[in-house]
Amino acid sequence: MRRFLCAFLLCCCSAFAQTIDKLPPDLRGRIDDVATRILEQTGVPSASVAIVQKGEIVYTHAYGKARLEPPTTADPQMRYSIGSISKQFTAAAILFLEQQGKLSIDDPVSKYVTGLTRGDEVTIRMLLSHTSGYQDYWPEDYLMPPMRKPTTAQYIIDTWAKKPLDFDPGTKWQYSNTNFVIAGLIVEKVSGEPLMKFLQEHIFGPLEMKSVYNTDVSKLGDTDAQGYIRYALGPLRPAPKEGAGWMFAAGELAMPAHDLALWDISVMNRSLLNAESYKQMFTSVKLKDGSDSGYGLGVFTTPRMGHAALEHSGEVSGFVSENIVFPDDKAAIAVLTNQDASPAASAIARQLTPLVLGIETKAADEAEAQALKIFAGLQQGQIDRSLFTDNCNAYFSQQALDDFSSSLKPLGGPTSFRQVAEELRGGMTFRVFAVEFAHTPQRVRVTTYTMPDGKLEQYLVIPAQ
Repeated sequence: MRRFLCAFLLCCCSAFAQTIDKLPPDLRGRIDDVATRILEQTGVPSASVAIVQKGEIVYTHAYGKARLEPPTTADPQMRYSIGSISKQFTAAAILFLEQQGKLSIDDPVSKYVTGLTRGDEVTIRMLLSHTSGYQDYWPEDYLMPPMRKPTTAQYIIDTWAKKPLDFDPGTKWQYSNTNFVIAGLIVEKVSGEPLMKFLQEHIFGPLEMKSVYNTDVSKLGDTDAQGYIRYALGPLRPAPKEGAGWMFAAGELAMPAHDLALWDISVMNRSLLNAESYKQMFTSVKLKDGSDSGYGLGVFTTPRMGHAALEHSGEVSGFVSENIVFPDDKAAIAVLTNQDASPAASAIARQLTPLVLGIETKAADEAEAQALKIFAGLQQGQIDRSLFTDNCNAYFSQQALDDFSSSLKPLGGPTSFRQVAEELRGGMTFRVFAVEFAHTPQRVRVTTYTMPDGKLEQYLVIPAQ
């Protein structure tokens, strides 16, 4: 009953989320093109996107169908499950309690939850950084029959956190939902409140995240997105719902992309927690051998395209999400989709990154034009060898040129030649281009590596998947 009331307090309608459009038409069009194209390529029913630039939400938009029966167009106000992005909220709750002097993240878990394997060695920090060794209770990308029935957090930890550890505490990194179930229980025991009530008081309320919903209590309503599942290449079907209790503290939250963006702004502005708490949350945890885990407390810390980034994805039955915050750039990308085991959310976020960060420059446009010109030459079996390094020139033997020409010329001239990804690797710039043709369904991808002096170390053409 307490958790039901908390779900009610977190609002049963999603009408509070706003539709925002402060982007220049050309940038808006490119963002829309990316999202629409990836939904078409993956077959995912819908996506809801929120963009933050210069510390404010500048765009919210939804694409596709949030529900197939009856057909319902996706709307930015609709809520989607965010899955494991919920973990950073649980981590923040722990840090709030530390600020209040009620616990330390370096306390052993046995101080708060008894009977766990080596609980006097595993710390709260290890829970929040996935370095505890407790076995994950849900690594699968589908919903197993036992999980359709209700459970409790106590059952989860009795079953998975009392087994022998997968490794000695602090010696390895291994993702485990079990860690956050334990952390959620600690929040409730120390605060004396249900986790959702604590989050509402300390995060959702202050940030005016007015449409957050606890799907661990009940499924989303008819005015929100429906989650879908697909078996192999079959039709989309409504995804089964997890039984109550299975997502507690590890993946229970649902919200519009707009509300997730409000959280992202608080992260980049460091406006809720104190400076020390944010430092702990966003600093990659070191393993006992000194190696870097690449994970802070509830967030991945690996840079993106040379920019500091805090990232996490999420997946529960019927939904996949992706959230990236670029704190130094005061930018963020939130993408929510409604089909499980799908790459659409991460693909959209990845391809929007250079657009949102404003790092698609004239050089990138020139790279696209150069790659297209080379492609046209290869269709004729010709290249300008001054554009390539010695290694790449060696790759383009006469046999290679003949094969390029004989296989590419019949496709005709490309109707679309777009750069879809760019990153740094091995001291070079790696780019991916998507190529389409008018009179054939065949699509190809071009991958290049560009040296600092501008010469191409690689130019490959491969079938698109």
